[in-house]
Amino acid sequence: MSTRLRSTRTQKKGRNQDTGRADTGTTRIAAVQMASGPRVEANLKEAGWLIEMAVEQGAQLVALPEYFGIMGMKDTDKVAVREEYGSGPIQEFLAAAARKNGIWIVGGSVPLVASVKDKVLNTSLVYDDKGRCVARYDKIHLFGFAMGRERYSEERTIEHGTQVVAFDSPFGRIGLSICYDLRFPELYRAMGEVDLILVPSAFTETTGKAHWETLLRARAIENLAYVLAPAQGGYHVNGRETHGDSMIVDPWGVVLDRLPRGSGVVVAGMNRTHIQRLRQSLPALQHRTLGR
Repeated sequence: MSTRLRSTRTQKKGRNQDTGRADTGTTRIAAVQMASGPRVEANLKEAGWLIEMAVEQGAQLVALPEYFGIMGMKDTDKVAVREEYGSGPIQEFLAAAARKNGIWIVGGSVPLVASVKDKVLNTSLVYDDKGRCVARYDKIHLFGFAMGRERYSEERTIEHGTQVVAFDSPFGRIGLSICYDLRFPELYRAMGEVDLILVPSAFTETTGKAHWETLLRARAIENLAYVLAPAQGGYHVNGRETHGDSMIVDPWGVVLDRLPRGSGVVVAGMNRTHIQRLRQSLPALQHRTLGR
């Protein structure tokens, strides 16, 4: 486990991003960055520490990265630990952590039982402050990549989802996506107007270095929404290297907080008044003519 448990440039609690004045409309949101390994128990233990670190900084909504519970030695390892929806150690951990800390938690992705025996659904689960699962999203777009010695094909072990998911919360309307989904802007348009977009990820170093920040800022700008992107970041026991650079982006495309590598958290304020002002100043979402 990395000892780089840190956060950067966190904003003062309850401050308006436009003026710096106290504003009760501000919610503290956090993204957790990890370099998960093949042991579920060890990953959950580290995730627990990092959630508590975010809570200490005032976070009310904490999101974990894709595959936070397991980055196996081989792709089929996640199939071996898949859980039925509603039960299992990973889901029990998420519910208990949300309940214990009195916060909302987004389990970036959890391997759930699929309709195909030797595959999983790569699923993001959202828990409220009482530990109840209130939203579920099964990853729709499955990563495939071949460049040099790098070869990835998620469709070998993952069954793709079919439903776009956006839901209401005390913090505003939230849209769910996972990693490779980030490359498909039509998914976010299908969500309708959302205040916050979740993008838990495990981007490769190759693709992340080239595209990660650009894509995150683009999704924030074109949807005039906050983007919360917790990521896997570092070298993994299985030899894989993930890009990291977990970040929080505001609706104007400004990066509010980021962590390039290592385990830690990023925390910033999300202000719905800020969203409303920007959408009034630049009503691009109302000016759409195609795909309405």
